[in-house]
Amino acid sequence: MGIRGEVFSSKAASGKRTYFFNVKENRHGDLFLNIVESKKQGESNFERHSIIVFSEDLDLFLQEFGKAVEFMKSDQS
Repeated sequence: MGIRGEVFSSKAASGKRTYFFNVKENRHGDLFLNIVESKKQGESNFERHSIIVFSEDLDLFLQEFGKAVEFMKSDQS
């Protein structure tokens, strides 16, 4: 088993929201993607939403995510 926990992390800040893209490893050595949206609420509170995508589902997730992105881009008329 390799190192546990976070093995890669990046973030994209956009106005009131920050998106985190974290690759983590579970106790069995399997990698998964954890996407977190953090939005400031008031002075010091944050609202957080998270989705986890397991490596075996990554290709299907990216395929459908790509379709959604293309739809949104094409609908910008």
